[in-house]
Formats: sequence, structure tokens, C-alpha cells
Amino acid sequence: MGMSNLQHSDPKTTASQSEDAYDEEDIDQPLYKTRDKVYPKRVSGRFRNLKWFALVTLLAIYWVVPWLRWDRGPGAPDQAVLIDMDMGRAYFFFIEIWPQEVYYITGLLILAAIGLFLATSLFGRIWCGYGCPQTVWTDLFMLVERHIQGDRNARVRLDKSKWTLEKIWKIGATHLAWIAIAMATGGAFVLYFNDAPQVVVDVFTGNASLAVYVTIAFLTFSTYLLAGWAREQVCTYMCPWPRFQSAMLDDESMIVTYEDWRGEPRGPIKRKNLVRGEVPEVGHCIDCHACVNVCPTGIDIRNGLQMECIGCGLCIDACNEMMDKVSFPRDLVRFDSIQNTQLRAQGKATHTRIVRPRTIFYAVILVVVASVMTFGLANRSVLEMNVLRDRNPLFVPLSDGDVRNGYTLKILNKERAEKTYSLTVTGIEPTQMQVIGLEPNQDGSFDLDVAPDRVGSFRVFIAASPKTLDGAATPFEFKVTDEEDTNVVTYDTVFAGPKTGR
Repeated sequence: MGMSNLQHSDPKTTASQSEDAYDEEDIDQPLYKTRDKVYPKRVSGRFRNLKWFALVTLLAIYWVVPWLRWDRGPGAPDQAVLIDMDMGRAYFFFIEIWPQEVYYITGLLILAAIGLFLATSLFGRIWCGYGCPQTVWTDLFMLVERHIQGDRNARVRLDKSKWTLEKIWKIGATHLAWIAIAMATGGAFVLYFNDAPQVVVDVFTGNASLAVYVTIAFLTFSTYLLAGWAREQVCTYMCPWPRFQSAMLDDESMIVTYEDWRGEPRGPIKRKNLVRGEVPEVGHCIDCHACVNVCPTGIDIRNGLQMECIGCGLCIDACNEMMDKVSFPRDLVRFDSIQNTQLRAQGKATHTRIVRPRTIFYAVILVVVASVMTFGLANRSVLEMNVLRDRNPLFVPLSDGDVRNGYTLKILNKERAEKTYSLTVTGIEPTQMQVIGLEPNQDGSFDLDVAPDRVGSFRVFIAASPKTLDGAATPFEFKVTDEEDTNVVTYDTVFAGPKTGR
């Protein structure tokens, strides 16, 4: 009877009990997983040397560039790279970008994005592994940490040990060094927005602006936090790039791969069996975890390409070192394409194809954008004009029956010399034209003087007879001519008048 009751129990009751059990089990699960700290081990080899080269080069560029000088003539800043917020200029050696030319900055960002897409399609996350600021500064922080606290095993023991005088000074010295690097990072950043020698003196004498101190403090804190504490969590959780990098990859992209056809099944090697790998059922992977121990994000590359992998190749160096020790062929973990890995597994010849539809597409876009920017920079005008028409009132009736309009002319002189421009109007028959503070020439034109690398502002009044106007809005243009090099710019506008015209 009891057995019958079990067999014919109510399905709704059973489902309800299962849901209750699931809910109770789900409640026991933590909402936040504690970080498993990663202790990367020291490694040497080809890829580690490339990372050292990238680190030294990029940090040298970051800290040295603000001190480079570039002569732009009298009255101009001589810092080679400077973003002058007060004057609204961005200087990059011989290039000077004005606020209205911000599209050049946009072009640089587009070039950087397309270049990143191209590099990823060719070599995977090579940017993340070698050029990303998070990677570079984290590498530097880990170098300091390793120098003070020791290699991986020593750091693990130190973290698990009780607080002693040795632990206090090692941990304290590490964090003090990190803070010093972070402060140097924030301090170098403000040099790009101020004259480097002067702002350094101002910072240490207390004469710098509040914005300078706030910027240094913010970047000190963020660098210390991201490179010292967050580290691989920035790459895994904060950076969006791992989430859509697969859209740029294909089977021919060069990435860090594990030759599972050769390495599996894995297992520890015995001292007496140094011919391991020649037996078909035994793989070359000795399961030493050397590739895992050196990984800065703590992943196991033997599980395949993962979102956390930054493509640095340190696992290749570590694996090759172990393969040399046990007299096995190198490159069990290698920098290659998935396609080549599959071809080797089948005993076929491998090949690397750099030129393919995906890379051609990115390269063409890169060349087009770079060409447009280069052409624009080479042919941009050194003279620009903008005209603002008075709108309140639109026009002023004069006692002689004429009507008068007012305009504000903004003339931009991008040259490093004071210029005199000739101002005329075409398309309208003015009875009178005035430029406040200036006398007209005999032909009715005006000479406008504009200081070097400045914007000249002029108030212009034009009077005309209603009989010569085309209704309420008569189109005409201002014309500014540089008599020295015959550079001419025009600006189309309208003359407002009464609705009755000719």
C-alpha cells in the first residue's frame, strides 16, 4: 500500500517539493564569488622578452614625451606634445589642432579602432598582451612585488603566514612602491596639459591649480587600485574587448593554442620513463601546471581559447622550458592558428595566410581613413572666417530710408605671423559699410589686422537701400583676402530688410 502511494503520488505535489528544495539550495549559494588571487610565476623566454621590451618602450614614451621640445616660433609653446586647454589648442610636434578641427582627433580614434580590429584579426589579443596600459602597469607592479616579496611560492607563503615584522615591511614596502609609481603616473599625465618644467615646480611648491592636484590624486588612486589590486579582474570583468573579440577572429588568426592532439592524455612523468610520448596512449603534457602558474590571468590554456586570455604568450615560454627539461619537442603550447593545429593533428602541411578577406577589409578602411586625414592636414586652410548676423533687431531703418544690418566677423589666423587681410563684400550694393575702430580704404575695403595664431573679432555694419534688396533676405558674401599669398576665404550670409523690395 505504501509502495503504491509512492508510485502514484501527485505530480503537482512532487513538483512543488522539488521547487522548494531548489529554492533552499539556491539560497545557500553566495551572490558574490570571492576572488581567487593570482600569483604569476617568474618566467623567461622569447615572449617574456617581448613583453619587457614593450613595457620599457611604452613607459619611456609616456614619461619622456612631455619633456621633448619643438620650436614653433616666438610666443608659441615649445613643448612637442601639449594639449593647451586655456588656449584651446592641441600640439603634436608640427601639427596644431584647433577646437573646430576636433574631427582630426575623431579620425585618430577611428584609426586606433580599425588598427585594433586588424591586429586582432591577425594576431589575436596582441594589444591586450603587450600594449594595453592595464597590462603594462600591472606588469610593472608585479615586477616590483616580485622583487620585494619573492617569486610565486614565496608570495603564496607570505600571504598565508601570520603577521610578523618581516611580513609587515615586505607588504608595506610593496604598497609604498606601488603608490610612488601611481603618483608618477598621475604626475606625468598632467604634463601633457601644462608646460612640463613649470608645472613640476608648481606642484612641489604648492602653486599648481586645484585641477592639477585633483587629477594627480585621481590617477594615483585609480592606477594603484587597477594595477595593484584589481589586475586580471579589469581584463575579465571591466574591459568590454574580450566580449566581442571573437567577431574579429577566425580559424586563421594567430592565437595562443594548445596542441591537444599531441599533449593528451596528460599525466605526470616518471624519472625512469624519459621516452614518454613515444607510446601512443601517453601524451607529451606532463600536467606540471607551469603554463597555469605563469599566466597573469590565472587560466589554463589547455582548456582552449578563453575570454580571460590576453594573448601574452608567457605560457608558451613556461611550457617550452619544461619540454626542454624532459627532452620533448617544444611548442606544445604555441602561437599559431586553430587551422594549423588541426592540420598538424592530421599530419598535413601547415600554412599562414595573412592576406584574406577579413584583413583586406580592415586594411582598406585603415588606408582610406589615413589618406583622408593626411590629405585634410596637408590641404587645410591657414585662414578661416565665421560670421554671426545680428538677430535682434534683424535690421535698423535709417533716417535716409536705408536699412542697416550688423555682423560680427571672426577671422582665424592659423599662421605664426601677424597678418593683414582685406575685407570686401560681393552680391550686394551697400550704401555704407563700417568696421568699428577702422577707417576704410579708397576702394571701400577694410584692412583687418589679426595677431599670430589668434582669432580676430570685428563688428561690421552694412547699410543698403531697400530698392536694391531682394525682399526680406538678400544673399551676399563677405570676402577676406590675404594680399601676401592671395589666400581667399568667403562666407555666405544674408542681408535682412523689409518684405517689399525691388
